Amino acid sequence: MTFAADLAGLAALLADETRAGICLALLDGRSWTASELAAHAGVAPSTATAHLHRLVAGGLLVERRQGRHRYVQLADPSVAQLLEDLAARTEPRPARTGSLRAATASAALRRGRTCYDHLAGQIGVAVTDAMTGQGLLDIDAGFTLTPAGRAWLADLVGWDPAQPRPGRRPLVRGCLDWTERREHLGGLAGAKLCETFLDNRWVVRIGSGRAVRLTPAGHAALRDHLGITFDNR
Repeated sequence: MTFAADLAGLAALLADETRAGICLALLDGRSWTASELAAHAGVAPSTATAHLHRLVAGGLLVERRQGRHRYVQLADPSVAQLLEDLAARTEPRPARTGSLRAATASAALRRGRTCYDHLAGQIGVAVTDAMTGQGLLDIDAGFTLTPAGRAWLADLVGWDPAQPRPGRRPLVRGCLDWTERREHLGGLAGAKLCETFLDNRWVVRIGSGRAVRLTPAGHAALRDHLGITFDNR
């Protein structure tokens, strides 16, 4: 097989709306069961299982067993990056007329969500802008933490960015936000920030999806640590 054939095969995995929907659901960074994904996609469990087999075989998902249950999740952060990049290159669709639930869900995702393991949407972009404005993040030289940014991050999340990192994941990288059409902070630093926001309940998940909202404590944290006020209505 040629590289072109391999690329076409990868594209074919995402060319099905159900498989694409499953992958987008898994962008919340969590593990889901086949039955949960079937309900999310609105298909029969057997149909979801068949699609999951293809996605696992194609390397986009991995399967993990826990007791009698089997869970699937995105294979690694690079798959999440691929999905977010592809989504950012599509034209956003307005919610269907008369679908209040769809409009509400779409607005929630735009305000804030997890992009695999880092913050995205308006919250993620606002944090990135504030870090840049305060000299913690340098985006002109490619996404890099400044010395002040490294110290700030170490103090906030209790993790030293200078310590050795497992694997090849970059410390910071820009991730093109598919709703805001601007970059938010990804990489290991973005993941540590998101973990801190969730652990401290500065953001909480909305329902079972990947949308998140700021809590009152989160508004206070953004004000105290980054000097910004975020409208989370």
